Amino acid sequence: MDERGESVERPEPDAQPTDHRLPRSVYGVGSEPDYRFSLANERTALAWVRTGLSLVAGGVALTTLGTIADLPWAVDLLALVACLAGGALAVSALFSWRRAERAIRLGRPLPVPAALPWLVGGVLVLALVLAGYAVFELLHAAGAAG
Repeated sequence: MDERGESVERPEPDAQPTDHRLPRSVYGVGSEPDYRFSLANERTALAWVRTGLSLVAGGVALTTLGTIADLPWAVDLLALVACLAGGALAVSALFSWRRAERAIRLGRPLPVPAALPWLVGGVLVLALVLAGYAVFELLHAAGAAG
């Protein structure tokens, strides 16, 4: 039964798909869910894609700034990591959307977000590296002044 108390029929897992939408691995299984759940899943995937695009844009900005200001090669390395992480996050969003949509259609529990721990770990590493760099620069400046 759905949230309105109406009976929801679920086809047999071996039944031939009647839906011709792609990807069939998503739309060819289970039953059609309440559209609000599918749209919420899509919005979540698009938010992950926007986050990935932001990482790519940040990488491009870092490379541009590094070129203009003649910054050390570490800035270009950080820009490369940001761009690659943004692309990986966008790809992960697609796979996460697919897994969640299949779970919704099959009436199974939603899968855990695979990219979230990696993103949090990456932010933590970035914060530690930048904090270490700031401390290094402060000690270097204090040593040069004294």
